[in-house]
Amino acid sequence: MPLPIELISILNNDSRVVTTAEANMVGVSNERLRLLVNTGELERVSFGVYAQPDQFVDKMYNSQLRRKKIIYSHETALFLHDLTDRDPTNYSVTVPTGYNAKRLHEDGFIVFTVKRELHEIGVVHLSTIFGNTVLTYNLERTICDCLRSRNRMDGAVVTDAMKRYVKCKEKNLNVLMQMASLFRVTTLLQSYLEVLL
Repeated sequence: MPLPIELISILNNDSRVVTTAEANMVGVSNERLRLLVNTGELERVSFGVYAQPDQFVDKMYNSQLRRKKIIYSHETALFLHDLTDRDPTNYSVTVPTGYNAKRLHEDGFIVFTVKRELHEIGVVHLSTIFGNTVLTYNLERTICDCLRSRNRMDGAVVTDAMKRYVKCKEKNLNVLMQMASLFRVTTLLQSYLEVLL
């Protein structure tokens, strides 16, 4: 069973995937998607997300397509901001308190929770290595998150990220101090900055 032209045009976009909702919008039913998977024309890369079998899949992007509340954070955000050389094997995400993270844990994500009112503070859009846009935290929020969660992270990664941040042209020390106050890491941050600046 050949792929419908409507699906081919969606699959040729930058993300190289099609969601069930996108397929339904162009007239391709769930049953037809299932048949395309059964015949090997499509591959189900995650729940409600499909790709052609020979395509490299952007797991980070696809995960965010399915889970709108996740924001990439901590070591994954450091990687997206080029504040670490370590390619994350398990993605770190932050979700609001009360979010059912059971499936995220099962899928190998490192999950952090934060009060709902703090969840979207400092959110920016960055590109994955595949060129797709995902939600992550800005440089300053990422630094503060790493300091807050330093007991759950590799200390060398946090120290290296601080060194890189201090040298970064895009840094904003005023925003960093505001974030540090909001997330209650001012004293800890100052001890790092005294050594690095």
